[in-house]
Amino acid sequence: MAPETVREHSVVYAPRIQDLLARDAKVFRVDATTVGVADARLMAEIVAARPVLQTERSVYKPAAGADIPHDSATRTIRALGQDVMAGIRKPPPPAGGLAGAWPYAPTSYLRRWLFGSDPLPVSLLARRGITRSDTLSRLVDRAVTTWPGGAGGNRSRNGNVNGNRSGDRTGADHPPTAMAGLIRGADDPLERRQAVAMYRRASATLCDGVAALAGNALWLLRTAPEPRQDLTAVLWETLRLLPPAWMLYRNGGDAYAGLHPEIRTEDNVALLPLLMHRHPDYWSDPLEFRPRRWDGVADPEKTPGFMPFGFDGARCWAKHLVVPLAERLLTVALDHGLTIRSPRQDAPVPLRSLLSVRFEASVGR
Repeated sequence: MAPETVREHSVVYAPRIQDLLARDAKVFRVDATTVGVADARLMAEIVAARPVLQTERSVYKPAAGADIPHDSATRTIRALGQDVMAGIRKPPPPAGGLAGAWPYAPTSYLRRWLFGSDPLPVSLLARRGITRSDTLSRLVDRAVTTWPGGAGGNRSRNGNVNGNRSGDRTGADHPPTAMAGLIRGADDPLERRQAVAMYRRASATLCDGVAALAGNALWLLRTAPEPRQDLTAVLWETLRLLPPAWMLYRNGGDAYAGLHPEIRTEDNVALLPLLMHRHPDYWSDPLEFRPRRWDGVADPEKTPGFMPFGFDGARCWAKHLVVPLAERLLTVALDHGLTIRSPRQDAPVPLRSLLSVRFEASVGR
């Protein structure tokens, strides 16, 4: 499972990822306190051994000194779904915003597309330049927590607007998002602070993940130029070969000890879809980019050896939004002649929580 070359283009992984790809075993020791797992059956047993902890979730980890209540998490998922579906239906921003360094350009583009209608300072929560700075993030969080729009008009729990919207800067044709409505409708200071944190985390996680997936797909399409392909199949094949969620980390404990001789009570576990998706035990021609392998597959997530969004009970909270939004983003990019402008014939993939290729792009029309 060495790094592959597809036609005249290739992907160059960070050294630690290359080391993982070079492993032959499906279960192996990564370091003194971590065991890597690429075996589908053992992965399922690990996920089923105990519920995922809030501290193991990027979005729903504790905020403002308290756990995120289940009903609050559910409202966030529903509100984000409303906002993504509304974004998919409305015209996208000018495609010129997709030019530049990927995945950073599409991340900013998506945040503007989905959350740009929110009033200041709420919209700042979704600005990439803000979220990259802990200091600026804290300042914006405080500003939104005391946002006077919360007193002028309220939203119901489902995000609908009620009353005065004088604080909105976009007018009736562009109402604020349902996610902003959760901040405005918070009943007490703690709930409001947590709603602010959830807005920032959810918008960042979704936009970063979709931008990474779309960028990976564009690079793989470059390596296999054909007439316009089924973009849904392209995205499922991208999720197999270059999955942004390439590793799921689980804190160790008694629940995992005994599931495999290599796993001790004190060991943390790294579940590695990146390796499982490339293993010949599960896939034919595993290193080949073949979108047509998904032809006629009604439910890709039921495919053995495939874990693009996690297992039952621990699946990505936004999995139902990722592929439709990425397909919409790819359609905009391809319709406007986006071209990869890289002097290199390979794409670097740094060691980050999201696996994503890096390249420069221009928009032709």
